[in-house]
This record gives sequence, structure tokens and C-alpha cells, in this order.
Amino acid sequence: MAFPKIAIRPMRVADLDDVLDVQRNCYVPAMNEPGEVILERLTQAPGFCWVAAVDRRICAYLATYPSQLGKITPLGGSFEIAEAPDCLYIHDLAVAPQAGGQGVGAALVRHALSGVPDYPAALVCVQDALNFWQRAGFVEHAVDDAVQRTHLQAYPGTPRYMVRAAEASGLSAASKARPTCRTTPAQSPGRA
Repeated sequence: MAFPKIAIRPMRVADLDDVLDVQRNCYVPAMNEPGEVILERLTQAPGFCWVAAVDRRICAYLATYPSQLGKITPLGGSFEIAEAPDCLYIHDLAVAPQAGGQGVGAALVRHALSGVPDYPAALVCVQDALNFWQRAGFVEHAVDDAVQRTHLQAYPGTPRYMVRAAEASGLSAASKARPTCRTTPAQSPGRA
């Protein structure tokens, strides 16, 4: 079976309705975050939020940001960009059911990780995504801090904090540049 051509680009404010539609189709209602929260995150980390389209229709999105290992963003919480990040935090990957199994989610994750090859990545695994994240090299990681455990438990079901070592990415460890959050004209959340 041939996979479709996947177009990945920065998320824009104009994408909000499509992003919310994907979210509604992917998550149980208790996990749906309001549009205002998604827009706030896009403003906080514009170079770290993407959408994927197949046949010019948005079918998936990914929201990440520079963070620190062990720090968990609670469901519905704001992104707090770390001054001295040591990981890429993957907060939200959602793929519309009709695009499932076509490599769209994996393509978005590869895209995000390629921008920060020397840094590990961390996330909260929810719903039935454990096998997906394990195949991507993520392993469960203990959460020792009480505040962070509370943030983890904000997610319904059995949430798991997972980490992928930089070495697990198979990407170069040559660069030492830290992931940074900055808005460029091409990435500005106000551009449609």
C-alpha cells in the first residue's frame, strides 16, 4: 500500500477550526482543550506547532515546545518555555481517524525531532498510543516530583510520562544549539 503525500507546515491561526475538528475526532471529550488554549500555545511557541495535510486537508497536528526533562504540562495548561531547555516536550499529537495508519503522525514527530537532534524528547502518553510511542523510541519514565505527578494525573485514563533519549532518535549529535522559541515572519501565528 502506498502512503499518501503528506504536507507539513507551521500551524497558523487560520487553522484553528480544522485543528479543533481533528482534536474532537481523536480524543475523548474530557481531553478536548479549548481553542483559546491552542491559540495561546501557538503564540507561545510558534516555531514548534505544525499541521499535516493530505490532499490539502488538515488531518493532523503537533504542538511541542522547548522544556526541561521531568516538567509536565497539565491538560489545558499553558506552555512555559524553559529559559535553558534540555528537551523537546511533545504536548499534543492528534491524527484524524481517516488518516490513521498512513504514517502522518510519525512524519510529524520526525519533523519535530529533526529540529532539535541533540535533545531528548518527553511527552504524556494517553489513550491507546503506548505502542506508537514505544515504536518511536520512547520509554516510560518515573515522575518523582509531587507537583509533576499532579500534572500527569490531570489526564484521564492511565497517562504515562515517556522520554526518548537524543541518541534514540538516530539523528546527529554534532550540533550543540539549544532549541529556541522565536517568531519569524514565516512562522508568525498571525499569518494566514
